[in-house]
Amino acid sequence: MSSFLFDKVDYLMKYSTAPGFSRRAVFFAAFKYSVPVLLGYSTIGVAFGLLLSGTGYPWWLALVMGLWMYAGAGQFIAVGLFAAGTTLLEACFIQLVVNARHIAYGLSMLNRLSSAGPFKPYLIFTLTDETFALLSSLPESSAMDYKQRRLFMFYVSALDQCYWLGGSLIGAVAGHLIPYDMKGIGFALTALFIVLMIDQIKNVRRPGLFILSAASALAGVFLFPGSLSLLAALAFALVLSPFIKKPKKSARGEHE
Repeated sequence: MSSFLFDKVDYLMKYSTAPGFSRRAVFFAAFKYSVPVLLGYSTIGVAFGLLLSGTGYPWWLALVMGLWMYAGAGQFIAVGLFAAGTTLLEACFIQLVVNARHIAYGLSMLNRLSSAGPFKPYLIFTLTDETFALLSSLPESSAMDYKQRRLFMFYVSALDQCYWLGGSLIGAVAGHLIPYDMKGIGFALTALFIVLMIDQIKNVRRPGLFILSAASALAGVFLFPGSLSLLAALAFALVLSPFIKKPKKSARGEHE
């Protein structure tokens, strides 16, 4: 998958230097580049919309959350928190913990976003997991000038948000119009994370990290109440992570 994305980027960089390159060409290049996210966000978005309507909330809330909040996992969790009557302070703290990974995303994108100009605030707001994966895969040196590059990044981010909004609205409206058993629909996001984890296991090939994560999760669930299990699991992982041995490097500097 990674080689496929890089090949696509190389093609887009060459295409960007074609005579008569325009905003329209940048848009269609960004659309082609974001198709993998289209397939994922439209599907998971529908699942979120169904879950939202199945919990008894109006369909238009999917639009409001997608525009104002725009956090896939956070939105799934928010619906459960609303339904459970969680206080606003507790909900904000849980969301902060769940989305803390975006701090690392933001720091690693500082150089790429430094020349984003007026698009920078929006690019920061829309930096989801999948959008980060696309934007961080762009080569630092390319045939695009900085204006074309920042416009390309803006289009990718905006398209990804539109994919999520579209899927969420379809699911929310369908949930109100069509009788549907919502049991188990909330597992859609869990299934997505499992697929991503399997891909990471294949790429990273450091079993200690995943064993540690699983042990921390089990300890958090069995030793602490449900409302504290996530925080406890994160704390266990942070405390134990320094004990994971770093992979050795060969003479060529590659991981063994």
